[in-house]
Amino acid sequence: MVGADFSPGVNLPFTRETLDNGLTVLVHEHHDVPLVAVNVWYHVGSKNERPGLTGFAHLFEHLMFEGSEHYDKGFFGPLQDAGASLNGSTNADRTNYWETVPREALDLALWLESDRMGHLLPALTEAKLTNQRDIVLNERRQNYENRPYGLASFALLGALHPPDHPYHWPTIGWPDDIAAASLADVSAFFARYYHPANATLAIAGDITAGDAIARARKFFGDIPAGPAVEPVRPPAPALTAPMRLVLEDRVELPRLYLAWHSPALFADGDADFDLLGEILGGGKTSRLYKRLVFDDRVATELIATQASREAGSMFQVVATAAQGRHLSEILDIVDAELAVLASHGPTGDEVERVRAQAESAFVMRLQHLGGFGGRADQLNAYQTYLGDPAAFGADLERYLRATRESIASAAAALAARHRAELSVVPAGQAALALAGSSPARVI
Repeated sequence: MVGADFSPGVNLPFTRETLDNGLTVLVHEHHDVPLVAVNVWYHVGSKNERPGLTGFAHLFEHLMFEGSEHYDKGFFGPLQDAGASLNGSTNADRTNYWETVPREALDLALWLESDRMGHLLPALTEAKLTNQRDIVLNERRQNYENRPYGLASFALLGALHPPDHPYHWPTIGWPDDIAAASLADVSAFFARYYHPANATLAIAGDITAGDAIARARKFFGDIPAGPAVEPVRPPAPALTAPMRLVLEDRVELPRLYLAWHSPALFADGDADFDLLGEILGGGKTSRLYKRLVFDDRVATELIATQASREAGSMFQVVATAAQGRHLSEILDIVDAELAVLASHGPTGDEVERVRAQAESAFVMRLQHLGGFGGRADQLNAYQTYLGDPAAFGADLERYLRATRESIASAAAALAARHRAELSVVPAGQAALALAGSSPARVI
């Protein structure tokens, strides 16, 4: 299949073919520079896990760089020696790996990617698992447990989602689950999710579509399809009452987190919540930043954002109190500004600004072949989430058609919904939290 997105100012042509084993191959030709981006997405993330067996998707992000049956060494060495850049990442909904290589090193990248897709388990040993398990636990300590405010996101996820919901636990997993993970457990997880029928391969750059598909078939075509993977569609969670929590931490200043359930990724309203976040807290000209930091000086920093996910999103406002100011002052101002936006909507200038920012961000993604958010990554994202690599223009159009009324509706929805209110305060100073807060539970 050949397709292109011809929205004004956007053109991301591609060729798509599905191999007999179910692997979707996407090719984007771009002959300006002698580089090729290789990008693999597996439709698996932490939401495919279950209580007692969490953290596996992130653990495999590490394990898949540690060697496979026919190259049982570190994955970075040969590619970096060939002049490549490479990385990978995991979130709740997907895992991706990418390499941007000189044209002459394309076969090397494809061979290594295919070997870890089709032949990882023969090289997965107890020693490797133990080593990477320890690295992940140390990463959790460094990035979350020992970082100021680092456990706040865990507390919010746990508060907004019931224990059996796949967004209840963090992507990095619960430490007891990681420590207890057996070789049999992780091998079964890999066999279920890391195979061609649950993956997409995007190749973008200085290569023809026919050549790229032929190479994909050569390196990936003999890998078995693997079992069918059913989509994860949990019931939409909803708070039946407001939640007010406190978390004591090794911090100097109290910080307030407000979190609401919001529309899922690509669902109706998702883009409007994105733009609402920009209007409320996207930079120094945003409403809440101006009010909280510049005018009233009750906060030192402020962000507002729509954290979009496949099975339901989370809208957040986060503000750190200035010295001597109370979190209740921040809360009152946030609620006042939300009420104004819900009643009157943003100004025309605000709408034009955030739409222009969105359009600029979309165009900037097209400046890169590979890497996170580059052309190959975009094609894979739209194929994985929507089944349509040509959705770039339709995605952008969601933002361009936003209006004062649609953004006001998003603000009104927040004002009408119950939310989680988390106060993170210095250890031993729980009195600085919002009144009536209960201790947050963090694993």
